[in-house]
Amino acid sequence: MVSYNLPLVNTYQDSQLDALGDPTRRAILARLLDGPVAVGELAGDFPVSRPAISQHLRVLKQANLVVDRPAGNRRLYQLNPAGFETLREYFEQFWGQALSAFKRKVEEQTLERIPDSAKKPIKNKKHH
Repeated sequence: MVSYNLPLVNTYQDSQLDALGDPTRRAILARLLDGPVAVGELAGDFPVSRPAISQHLRVLKQANLVVDRPAGNRRLYQLNPAGFETLREYFEQFWGQALSAFKRKVEEQTLERIPDSAKKPIKNKKHH
């Protein structure tokens, strides 16, 4: 049996990754990059019903990826930077490993390209 040293996923990260698995939710997050938006306005941007958008927003809110606030008789939804911080920390584990592996590979390939004669240490010649 192969054992993997997998990065730990906390409860928020688990629900966040699940939430990001849906293309409509990812599109909603991309739309929210432009700033806070009401449900009705968001629904006009997508080929799904307003109740469906509300359900997607509920999932994103439970995943801590969006927050909402009242604005008159509407609710405005916006990205939650704190929620994305936990995701960033999770993915940085992978980036750190990937970058280290990339560095090792580049160093190996660089050494392979250097002729053997250039790899030998240079002897100091004494001048008289």
